[in-house]
Amino acid sequence: MTDFDGAQLSRLASRLTSPQSFVGVLGNLRRDAVELLGGNPASEALPAEALNASVHELLADPARATAALRYSGPRGLDEFVAWLAAREGIDPARIVVTNGGLHALSLVTQALLDAGDSVVTDDPIFPIALRVLQLTGAHAVPVPVGRDGLDVEALERLLAEGVRPRAVYTVADFQNPTGAVLGARARTRLVELAERFGFVVLSDNPYRTSRFAGEDVPDFPTDSDRVVRINTFAKSLGPGLRLGWLALPSWLVQPVLNIRARTDQHPSTFTQAAILGVVRPAGAFDRILADLSALHHSRATTLATSLRTHLAGHIEAERPDGGFFIWARLLDPALSLEPLHHAALAHGTNFSRGTSFAVPGGHDHDRHLRLGFSDIPDTDLEEAVTRLAAAVSTAGGGA
Repeated sequence: MTDFDGAQLSRLASRLTSPQSFVGVLGNLRRDAVELLGGNPASEALPAEALNASVHELLADPARATAALRYSGPRGLDEFVAWLAAREGIDPARIVVTNGGLHALSLVTQALLDAGDSVVTDDPIFPIALRVLQLTGAHAVPVPVGRDGLDVEALERLLAEGVRPRAVYTVADFQNPTGAVLGARARTRLVELAERFGFVVLSDNPYRTSRFAGEDVPDFPTDSDRVVRINTFAKSLGPGLRLGWLALPSWLVQPVLNIRARTDQHPSTFTQAAILGVVRPAGAFDRILADLSALHHSRATTLATSLRTHLAGHIEAERPDGGFFIWARLLDPALSLEPLHHAALAHGTNFSRGTSFAVPGGHDHDRHLRLGFSDIPDTDLEEAVTRLAAAVSTAGGGA
């Protein structure tokens, strides 16, 4: 077999390195480990029974079963598109169903960005979103995310200095990893800036429906031709379904479909039909969201309370009003992130290091850790914090 030196790869494939897992471990993890990681919704509230019934009903009807196994249109099934459009409050012609939220982001960025373009991003950022942006060859310009979401004033300063992004990418509700929510006034201002300077706001909002406390903030308006809303069922019906959607300004629909015509052609006909059977009954989807919110609320409260009880003075952590994570900060100057992560693994727990969410040219976030709670029972969360406290002591914090 001839040795392969990579000379036959495209320039794109050659410049991409193998992605490092932002939840990966640095060593061996105990078998009984309780990991404060991933972004799965609470498994107990996922609609497995309803999905099972929907699939059985679909396959029991020969005509519907045959239709669900055939090719379909590039924007999605008409009935499914209509259901999504009603929830978004827009014309169905502006909806494009995708194979997940990341696929939606990939389609729209390919339609908007060229190599060398600038795109403003959240800092910190969900690292897989950054990888999707890298496929376009665009240059990420980090703007800090604080307690109130993307720092729109910092963006204004960049614009005043002459930076001209083609797009601004942000997660406005319960941002991953910080849990921050962009305020209504900041959203309005961001759209005003987009319309003035000609960039597109890419609002990637998988956690918008995950609020369990506090007052809702109105979403970005759908009447601006500078706003794209990206969403997914990953945080409500389960990430294994790989189904999302785009709510696009009219001028961007056909360019996105032109990209799709050269990639996957259309979303899964079968998955759309099966999910439609779950969400179409009046109030069904909202009941699923309510069940998830109740579990997530309890778990977020348990984790935040345990952290305050066992790690006060060492780690600062506030319970968010939604989302799946707590963005905790190291207070103890004797603690460093990497030694603490090693110690946590040894004591049978794990967390995502803040450095994994950094944007090149931005902050390194080496005093932060992301702690997931959404799919972990309350008793396990308490045990994980007990183990984290032991790790803090081992790493030099004296907890």
